[in-house]
Amino acid sequence: MKEERTNPEKILKEITEENRRATRGKLKIYFGAAPGVGKTYTMLQDAIAKRALGLDVVVGVAESHGRAEIDGLLKNFEIMPRQPVLYREKTLTEFDLDAALKRKPALILIDEMAHTNVPGLRHAKRWQDIKEILDRGIDVYTTLNVQHIESINDDVAKIIGNKIRETVPDSMIEIADTIELVDLPAEDLLKRLQEGKVYFPKQAELAAEHFFRRDKLTALRELALRITAERVGAQVLLYRKGEGIHAIWSTREKILVCVGPDIESLKLIRTAKRVTTNLHAEWIALHIDAPKLRLSTEQRKSAIENLRLAEELGAETRIITGIDVVSEIMNCAREQNITQIIVGKKIRARWKNLFLKDLADEIVRQSGEIDVYVITGPIDCPPAKTLSEKPPVDWKTYLISLTTVVLATFFNLILSPGISDPNILMVYFLGIIIVALFGKMGPSILASFLSVLSYGYFFVRPAYPFTVTDLQYFFTLFVMLIFSQLISNLTILTRRQAESSYFTEHQTSILHTLSRRLASTRGIDKILEISVKYIGEIFHCEVLALRPDTVLLVVRARYQTEEILNAKEQSVAQWVYELGQKAGLGTDTLSFSEALYLPLVAAKRARAVLRIKPLKSHPFFTPEQMRLLESCAHQIALALEADRIEERDKKSELQAAIDRVRSQLLQDISHDLRVPLVAAMGILTSLVEGGSKVKLKEMQARCKESYFELEKLSHLINNLLQITYLENQPVTLEKQYAMLTELIDRAVSSMGRDLEERTLHITIPADTPKIPVDTALMVDVFRHLLENAVKFTAPKTVIEILAYRENNKIIVSVKDQGPGIVQDEKDRLFEKFYRGRKITTERGLGLGLAICHKIIIAHGGEIWAENSPSGGATFYFSLML
Repeated sequence: MKEERTNPEKILKEITEENRRATRGKLKIYFGAAPGVGKTYTMLQDAIAKRALGLDVVVGVAESHGRAEIDGLLKNFEIMPRQPVLYREKTLTEFDLDAALKRKPALILIDEMAHTNVPGLRHAKRWQDIKEILDRGIDVYTTLNVQHIESINDDVAKIIGNKIRETVPDSMIEIADTIELVDLPAEDLLKRLQEGKVYFPKQAELAAEHFFRRDKLTALRELALRITAERVGAQVLLYRKGEGIHAIWSTREKILVCVGPDIESLKLIRTAKRVTTNLHAEWIALHIDAPKLRLSTEQRKSAIENLRLAEELGAETRIITGIDVVSEIMNCAREQNITQIIVGKKIRARWKNLFLKDLADEIVRQSGEIDVYVITGPIDCPPAKTLSEKPPVDWKTYLISLTTVVLATFFNLILSPGISDPNILMVYFLGIIIVALFGKMGPSILASFLSVLSYGYFFVRPAYPFTVTDLQYFFTLFVMLIFSQLISNLTILTRRQAESSYFTEHQTSILHTLSRRLASTRGIDKILEISVKYIGEIFHCEVLALRPDTVLLVVRARYQTEEILNAKEQSVAQWVYELGQKAGLGTDTLSFSEALYLPLVAAKRARAVLRIKPLKSHPFFTPEQMRLLESCAHQIALALEADRIEERDKKSELQAAIDRVRSQLLQDISHDLRVPLVAAMGILTSLVEGGSKVKLKEMQARCKESYFELEKLSHLINNLLQITYLENQPVTLEKQYAMLTELIDRAVSSMGRDLEERTLHITIPADTPKIPVDTALMVDVFRHLLENAVKFTAPKTVIEILAYRENNKIIVSVKDQGPGIVQDEKDRLFEKFYRGRKITTERGLGLGLAICHKIIIAHGGEIWAENSPSGGATFYFSLML
C-alpha cells in the first residue's frame, strides 16, 4: 500500500495556528436560543467559581435588565466603569476597551457579544472589542443568542418575521475554545417572561406578542441545538485529525458561489457558508467583471462589499475579467476542482425567457459532472433605486462619434465617383472602429446607426431621399448595421480585456522585480525604501513605512507623499503595530482612516507598518488587490526578518567571545578578592569578640558596621562565583521535600538588617504541600528576589509574598511597591549584569535575577515579571509538584 506523503505546507500552517492559539486568550461563549434562558446568570456563576480559585476576574459589561438574581451575583466582582460617549446630544455609556487592556485581568466578562457600539469608538461592534482583548492574551466569557449569527441570518428572519441587524461573523464562533449551550424549554421561558424575570412588564407584553411565541421559540431552540451540535462535531474532527485517525471523507468537497452586485448575493453567500460548514469544505466566492454587464461604479463597489462579507465568513475571493460570464465561471470551476456551484435565479415571466438568457440555466447546461444548487430570488423584482447620482454623460465622445461619421461621409462623397460601394462601406467601418477605441458603448452605437443612415441617404440609389428601389440594398443596410454593431462591441471588449491583461502582467512583473531586489538588499532603511517605491508603482498610491524609534513609530521611508500623520492616524499605526493586524480603509477596524495600514509581521511580531493611501482615481481596494498587498507585506516582512537574523548572528558570535572572556575574568577577580576579604572578616570578628579598653562600645559598633559591609561585599563575590558556576557547568540538584515557609524564613534570616525598614506580608495556604527542590539554591532565589524588592523600593513599604496551587504547579509571587518595570526592560531583567534604570541604590552587580533564572530553569520551572495594576512590580516563578 502506497503511503501518503505529508504536506509540509499543511504542517507549517497547523504549527502557526497552534502558536497563535497559544498566545491568544481563551474565549468561552454562553449560547442560547433567546433572551432570558439564563446565559448571563450561568456565566456569572462560573466566574465566581474561577474567582474562588484565585483567578483575577473582572466584569467589563453585564446587563441585569433589573433582575435581582443577576444584581446579587454582580456584587461578588470588580465592575469596570463604563466609558461615557456623547451621541446626538445624549450621553451614553459603553464598554471601555482601553481601560480593560490597561487593567489586564486574567478573565473578563463581557455580556451581549452582538451589541453595536455607539459611533465614534474604536470598533463598530462589541465582538471586535472582544477579538482585540483575546489577541492581547486575556481570557473572555461572553453571551450570544442564536439569532445573531451571520450565516443563519436569513433563516432567523423567516422564523421571527424581522431582519436582525446586529450579527456576529461565524469566525468568532469558530475561534471559541468552549461553547456552552444554556437551554430552556419554550414553556419554561414563557413562564419566566410572565413572572417578569426576562423584561420589565411593558416590554414583556410587547415581546409576548411578537418574539416570545411558542412556535418561534421552539424553532430558534432547534437552530441553537443544531449550531451547538455542529460545533461539537467540528471539535471531534479536529481531535481525530490531530491524533492521526483516518480521514472522514474519501473526496474533498469544494464549493463555488457566484457573487454579483445585487442584494440577493448576500443570501447566496450565507447559504454557501452553511453548506461549507456542514461539509467542512473549502469555498470560493467568484465575481465576473464582464464589460458587457456595464456595471456602474456603485454596482462594482457593491459587488466588492459582497465579496468582503464572503471573505469575513472564510471564503477565498476572486474577481475575473472576461467576455463570457458562464464560460469564465465554468473555467474557474474546473481549474479549481469545484464539486458544487451555488448560483442565484430570479423567477420571471415565461415570455422573457425567449429573449433573455438566464445565468442559472446556462450554468446547469454546461456544468457536466459538477452539481449546481440554484437559489431562487424575488419574482420579477424591480431593481432597488440607488441614492447615488448617475455618472455624467461623456458628451465629448458623442461629439467625436458624430464628427467621425461626418468626416467619413465627406470623404466618401469626394471619392464616390471613383470607388465602389464595398469601399464606401469600409470607410464607414473604419470610422466605427476609431470611435470604438474610446471604449464607450453609447458613442459606438450612435456611430453605427449614423453610418447606416448616411450610407442609405447619400449612396443608395436613388440618392438623397430615403427610398430604396432595389431590394438588395435593404439586405446591404441590414448587414451593415449588424456588422457595425459587432465590430463596435468586439473592439470595446477586446480593448477592456487587453487593459485588464496588461494590468495583471504589469503587477506580476513589478512583484517579481521587488522579490529580486529585496533578496539582494540589506539594511532596514534600504529594504523599506525599495518596498514603498514598488508598492506605490503597483497600486498607484501614496505609501509610508513606519518603524518604532524607542517607543513611538516614525516614518522611515515614503513614496509620492510628504504627509505628516496627525495624532489619530498615528494611533491607528500604533494599534496595527502592537496587534499585528491590518486596519483602516477597507477593513472593519478603525475604518474612519483614509488609508490602509498593513503590519509587516515576521516571527510572530510586527517589524514595521505600511500606510497605503489610494489616489482619488482609485478610491478603494478590491479583495484581489488586498490579497496582493498582504502578499507584498509578507514578502517585505520576510526580508526584514532575514536582515535581522543576519545581524543577530553577527552579534551572537561577538557576544559569545565576550562571554568567554568575561567568564574567565569573573573567576580570576572572585578568587583574588575573596582571600583577603575572608582574612579581614576574621580580624574584625576577633576585635568584636575580644573588645578594647579604649572606647570599647564605639569600637564594637564600628567593627559590626565593617563586618556588615564586608558581608555585603562577600555576597556580591558569592554571586559572581555562583553565576559563573551556573553558566559553565551542569547544575547538579540535591532535591529534598521542603515547606515554602521554611525556605522563606531561611532567606529572611540571611538578609540581616536589609528588611528591618520594610513590612513583609506572607500569604501561603495551610494546605500547600511540600515541594521537591534543592533547598540551598531555593533559599538563594527567595533572598535575591527580596533583595531586588529592597533595591527598588523606599523604606517603610510593604513586600508581599503569595503562593497558590494551579493544577500540578506551585506559583509563587514577590510583589513590591516600587516604580514598576519599564516596558522595554521586560526582556532584559534576567540578563546578567543588567541593572534596571529605576534602581534606587548603587549596590549590586545585576546578578541576582540572572541567578534566580538559572536556578528556576534548572528545576524545570518558569520565572517572569509583570507590572502590578496597583503599582510596583511582581516577580513570579512556578515549580512542579
